[in-house]
Amino acid sequence: MTGTTTAPAEPTTTGVSAPPPPAAVRRRRRPPSVGRVLAWVVMILLLLITLFPFYWILRTALSSNGALYANSTSLLPADFSWGGFERVFGLQTTEEAIAQGGSGASIDFWLYLRNSVIVATVVTVCQVFFSAMAAYAFSRLHWRGRNVVFGVFLLSLMVPVIFTLLPNFILIRDLGLIDTLLGIMLPGLFMTPFAIFFLRQFFMNVSTEVEEAALIDGASKVRVFFALIIPMSVGPIATISILTYIGSWNDYFWPLMVSYTDESRVLTVALGNFTAQTPQTGPDWAGLMAATLVAALPMILLFLAFAKRIVNSIGFSGIK
Repeated sequence: MTGTTTAPAEPTTTGVSAPPPPAAVRRRRRPPSVGRVLAWVVMILLLLITLFPFYWILRTALSSNGALYANSTSLLPADFSWGGFERVFGLQTTEEAIAQGGSGASIDFWLYLRNSVIVATVVTVCQVFFSAMAAYAFSRLHWRGRNVVFGVFLLSLMVPVIFTLLPNFILIRDLGLIDTLLGIMLPGLFMTPFAIFFLRQFFMNVSTEVEEAALIDGASKVRVFFALIIPMSVGPIATISILTYIGSWNDYFWPLMVSYTDESRVLTVALGNFTAQTPQTGPDWAGLMAATLVAALPMILLFLAFAKRIVNSIGFSGIK
């Protein structure tokens, strides 16, 4: 008996995923709209306008004083020279400084830098510490007249700084602190309304459950503040510390009123040495711009390093 041979059945292809669509079928990117292009153009122009003064400072610092007047409109350094930075760091003799358009005055850059670091650091530490305690009292402690006192603090933000210079100067003079670093630091040593407002906004957003549990366990308000509130507020405290340090570092008019000798002169005031020229020469623009760049560079780098934290903390603290 003969049988028929059947071919094996071919495997079915049901369930096999379809190949991905070709690149031409994929969704194409929509071309940018006119409004988006204009927005980018405006933003780039604003960025160039903002950064151009910093470039001009660098261009002037790398120029020679004698060539600046002949090439005042050149975008590149006129007669490239490191003389301005050499005068800032005291690497030139008096004769060399005068020959390059400097005043020849002795400039103790490292002494001025030390004074600026001491003043900015002490003011920042003390001001942030006392402001944090005041902000905690306004946000957590309940006492009669709390809102009235806080309103008075906020109203003080509207008082121009120029109105407080003369009373502060008379007070520092009567205390015998003229021409001292403590006299420079004292008016801003304790607290500022902005720092109190900034930290109070954050403390009010902190949950009270952990704080109430610590109080039930027998912790005092002081212990709660140092053991719980401060560790939970590292971000806002770091932000207000950076802002305070930058403001104290850049302060000019008050140190100018109080300091008279190099022992108490800070870096921003010492920049005036570059404008004290002899009648035969003009201002030492190269040295002045070099000193300005050196004085501003640490603060620029500090702000760029913590810019994201500053923006995030301001938004989280309720300041819009």
